[in-house]
Amino acid sequence: MEMALEEARAAGKRGEVPIGAVVVVDGSTVAASGNRTRELNDVTAHAEIAAIRMACEKLGQERLAGADLYVTLEPCTMCAAAISFARIRRLYYGAEDPKGGAVDNGVRFYTQPTCHHAPEVYSGFNETESADMLRAFFSEKRDLP
Repeated sequence: MEMALEEARAAGKRGEVPIGAVVVVDGSTVAASGNRTRELNDVTAHAEIAAIRMACEKLGQERLAGADLYVTLEPCTMCAAAISFARIRRLYYGAEDPKGGAVDNGVRFYTQPTCHHAPEVYSGFNETESADMLRAFFSEKRDLP
């Protein structure tokens, strides 16, 4: 999770919402990314999707069965779906997102009968640090003239 936090910090320094994600296979990091939506002018360039894309490219496959994903914030619906379609084995996330999250909040994507694959989900990893980073980022944005 520390590597995901590093990616989140880097994203924040680039002016992106500070969220980071890391894909791990057999104990080795395969891909890591932070949000890149502003940099790429791409609403789908969330940290989770960027890391999944990088991992798939590196491994030369469209699915990541056996992979674990570490992310600093509870994934949104779009990212939860990508995680499902990629067949990620385990999802570890930091802070809950009561407004935009779709795993333990909102639509609870993995509990829906239309969900083809649900990863094992573990939450609360570095939750305080993840949440504080996001709060500080948005507080600073609100304080700008």
